[in-house]
Amino acid sequence: MTLIELLIVIGLMGTLISIAVPIYTNCLLRARNTVAVADIYEIGLQIMVYMTDRGEHPQTLEEVGWGKRSDPWGNLYQYLRIEGGTAKGKGGMRKDRFMVPLNSDFDLYSMGKDGESKQPLTAKQSRDDIIRASNGGYIGLGSKF
Repeated sequence: MTLIELLIVIGLMGTLISIAVPIYTNCLLRARNTVAVADIYEIGLQIMVYMTDRGEHPQTLEEVGWGKRSDPWGNLYQYLRIEGGTAKGKGGMRKDRFMVPLNSDFDLYSMGKDGESKQPLTAKQSRDDIIRASNGGYIGLGSKF
């Protein structure tokens, strides 16, 4: 091979890598979001089974076996018992863009890839959160709710 051919091959490899890396990271993020959605759905079902068996929602996720399990980014899932719980007023509840609480029974969410979250979904830290809203009618990205 000549030096020119070698430079052309290196240039082509660089171009292919610069195209492939963003596609790979996007696919990885979507896969992690999908796992978090599935986990939140499963936790929600387990909370409902707990509610059916005992007549009240659990105080913590440990009562349904999810206390120490983390989301795909290594953060613990966040849970707040609302119905029959200790949440006073609407202070601790997650809220949509109209500052209306997302749920009336319990809040359940993952803090997403940045590991940070604020109560209103309009906050920058909450845009990547995977949330449960409308009492389980929506589970997905906070930015799409």
